[in-house]
Amino acid sequence: MGPIERDIHEKLQVLAPLTLELMNESGQHVGHEGAKGGGGHYRLLIVSLHFEGKSRIERHRMVYRALGALMQHSVHALSIEAYTPAEL
Repeated sequence: MGPIERDIHEKLQVLAPLTLELMNESGQHVGHEGAKGGGGHYRLLIVSLHFEGKSRIERHRMVYRALGALMQHSVHALSIEAYTPAEL
């Protein structure tokens, strides 16, 4: 796990994830216009009780808020699957 992945894991702890799986898919996007700026492409699976009663959009916003500045510089694209434990 690289430094950006560690930062993502650390920042997402505010959501008290029961499951947190992060896949770096940057290698699949070599040559992509957005990849030229250095931001990575990631796929995230996160399960948290904090998502209960929240819409899909609200859950994504919670993840983006938790990641803060990482979304501006280190992450170019993030695919998010956000569930409650009951939804699995």
